[in-house]
Amino acid sequence: MAKAKSVYVCSECGAQSPQWLGRCPNCGKFGTLAEEIEETAAPQKTAKRERSVNVSRPVPLSEVKEEKVARISSGISELDNVLGGGIVPGSLVLIGGDPGIGKSTLLTEVSAHLSKSHRVLYVSAEESCSQVKMRCNRLKLDSPNLLLLGETCLEDIEDAIGEEKFVVIDSIQAVYTSALSSAAGSVGQVRECAGKLQRIAKSRGITFFIIGHVTKEGALAGPKVLEHIMDTVLYFEGEKEDNYKILRAVKNRFGSVQEVGVFEMTGEGLFGVTDYSGVFLSESRGEAAGSAVTPSETGNRCMMVEIQTLMAKTAYGLPRRMPLGIDYNKLVLLIAVLEKRCGLAFYNQDVYMNAMGGIRLNEPAVDLALCSALASAYKNVPVDKYTAVFGEVGLTGEVRGVTFAEKRVNECVKMGFKRVIFPAKNFKSVKKFEDKIDLVPVRYVNQMISKLFPEKD
Repeated sequence: MAKAKSVYVCSECGAQSPQWLGRCPNCGKFGTLAEEIEETAAPQKTAKRERSVNVSRPVPLSEVKEEKVARISSGISELDNVLGGGIVPGSLVLIGGDPGIGKSTLLTEVSAHLSKSHRVLYVSAEESCSQVKMRCNRLKLDSPNLLLLGETCLEDIEDAIGEEKFVVIDSIQAVYTSALSSAAGSVGQVRECAGKLQRIAKSRGITFFIIGHVTKEGALAGPKVLEHIMDTVLYFEGEKEDNYKILRAVKNRFGSVQEVGVFEMTGEGLFGVTDYSGVFLSESRGEAAGSAVTPSETGNRCMMVEIQTLMAKTAYGLPRRMPLGIDYNKLVLLIAVLEKRCGLAFYNQDVYMNAMGGIRLNEPAVDLALCSALASAYKNVPVDKYTAVFGEVGLTGEVRGVTFAEKRVNECVKMGFKRVIFPAKNFKSVKKFEDKIDLVPVRYVNQMISKLFPEKD
């Protein structure tokens, strides 16, 4: 006979405790332990666990056969790029984002496209079928192979899945399993439902698109094991007021995690953006001081991104450093390099820095562009709008070589830039572009500043 007992599970790390504690003993977070009710089978003295009939044997690596899987297009090129070239059959794709960002709209468009050649089941656990129908009418989508199901019980959803090869779960926090008595959306429910969906996907070859809620900090709600189970984890980011949204891959077993997709939200749905010049570059660049353009490498693509900097006199004793889309520690480090190696004083200036379009610049190759934007704001002299800068900066003020230099310079040429400042160590690889663009190699940060802002006699 099954016995029910109460355990306390951490919503951050998933650790369990037999009693409530104010602080999780595993991750150290406060107020994260929530009560869960789990059922365990009564112990039997004579019961023994049976061994599996098919015993697995070690196989040499040379004898393992490589399975080549044909990817399926989602109908949206930007989503295919983020997924690594298309949808892998039998995979689990988790999409998280703020409420109203466009997760349901994106998957509705994907479902309508896939239903042209496959049977697709859209499980709406938060909305009624009529609400989904209204969204399809607004997006002008219709297909007889797109099936709608308004259900929250996982066992009923599993019974409803027939010959469908693609299933959308909207959302995982609203689905519950009858094996647990806790409320839907709790740590135990999310973990168990995700585990069952994984078993269904791998055993029956069904591709699941799962929508997940996020916390106020922007992380996926639920235990961390939810992300470990998934094959691909995508984050949909952007402000509700902005038309442009960014889809970012944070985990992908079938592709790069550096890929970024750009979408434009319109009254007729989401559309992929292939021309990034209007998203990450402003029309008035080169007119005001404090802006610089850098070719940023994200996955398999290179995008020109503008960095803007604003400096204001410090009103209090401690100056502020406020970056958006750029690591705070990197900004503080580069300011220290400019003060020590180049003689630029920032001790009495508040520094605000922003990467245009809401993109995040994490690679070391943007260091030199950050320094150029800071120097431009300090000298109050604008950088030429047709000049691009890239390179890594060391603590000694040295400009270090970066990867994909040839690809970055080629992107500058395609976008119509006339001059590019880059590390001298990468000169050999980009020398073939001498007749197309003015190449300016530098070895130290102060050389870059003198090239951008030559002193007048």
